[in-house]
Amino acid sequence: MAKIVLKIDVDTLRGTREGVPNLLAALAEHDAQATFLFSLGPDHTGWALKRVFRPGFLKKVSRTSVVEHYGLKTLMYGTLLPGPDIGKRAADIMRTVQSAGHETGIHTWDHTYWQDNVRTRDAAWTQRQMSQAHARFAQIFGAPPLAHGAAGWQMNNHAFRQIDAWGMKYSSDGRGRAPHYPVVDGVRLNHVQMPTTLPTVDELLGIDGRDIDGVAEHLLALTRHPAQDHVFTLHAELEGQKLAPLFRRLLAGWRRQGHDLITMGQYYETLDLAALPAHPVVWGEIPGRSGDLILEGPAAA
Repeated sequence: MAKIVLKIDVDTLRGTREGVPNLLAALAEHDAQATFLFSLGPDHTGWALKRVFRPGFLKKVSRTSVVEHYGLKTLMYGTLLPGPDIGKRAADIMRTVQSAGHETGIHTWDHTYWQDNVRTRDAAWTQRQMSQAHARFAQIFGAPPLAHGAAGWQMNNHAFRQIDAWGMKYSSDGRGRAPHYPVVDGVRLNHVQMPTTLPTVDELLGIDGRDIDGVAEHLLALTRHPAQDHVFTLHAELEGQKLAPLFRRLLAGWRRQGHDLITMGQYYETLDLAALPAHPVVWGEIPGRSGDLILEGPAAA
C-alpha cells in the first residue's frame, strides 16, 4: 500500500490558533496521521510584503487571495503591529497536536525572517535562529524535536549540518522525488531528506483557470499510482481554514485510492536506509512558486 506523508507547515499565530484545530478535526475524521511543523517565535508575516518586487510574487498573490487566507491583522504583524510570540501565546494548542497522537517538529523560529535571509547568512546567524527554535520546542513539549521542515524550502549548508549536529534522523527541507541523503560541500550527511514530492495547493490554484475542484482532481490524479509514495505539504493558514473542504476531499480521495496517511517518523521507519541514494543540495525554481528554493539534485557519483 502506497504512503502519503502529510507534512503541515504552521507559519502564523492565526494558523496555529484557528487552522491547527480544524486540521486535527479533519485528520480524526479520516483516521489520518500528520507531522505538524511549528513556527515557534515571533510572527512577522507583514515583512513578507517586501517580496512584492520578486518576479512572480504578485501573480501568486492574485491567485491565492493572501489577505483572505491570512487575514489583514496577520499581514500587519511586523509593520503596523508588533509581531506576537507564537510559542508563548499558542503553546497549549501546539500540545493538543501531540496529545492527539500526531508528530510535532520545528518549522522555524521566525518564518518570514528565515525565509528571506537564510540563503546568504553565515553559520553564527543560522545556529542562533535554529537554536532558538530548538530551545522553545523543548520548553513547550518537554523533549527535543525529532523532525524539521524548513520555511519556504529555504536552507543553507550550515542549516543542513545543524540537523546532523542535533542527531535528527530525518528532515523535509526541499522539493524532489524520493527520500535520500543530502550532500553538502561534497560530504554526504547522516540524516534522511524526505522532499515534498507533490505540488502544493497554492501552486496549483488559479493556474490555467484551475479552481478548488480542479486542484483536488489534479492532486488525486498524481497519486493514483498504487505503489508510489509521496510527501504532501499543506499549510495551516490555507487547508486549515478557507480551504478545509478541499483538504477533506483530498483525504477522502486518498483513502479511496488505498493510501496510508502517515507522519514523517512513520515513513522513516519503513525506509531501507542502506539502499537510499545520495543527492546534492541545489537551488532552482518550480512552477507556481516565485523565487528559488531547495531542490534534490542529480544523484551523487
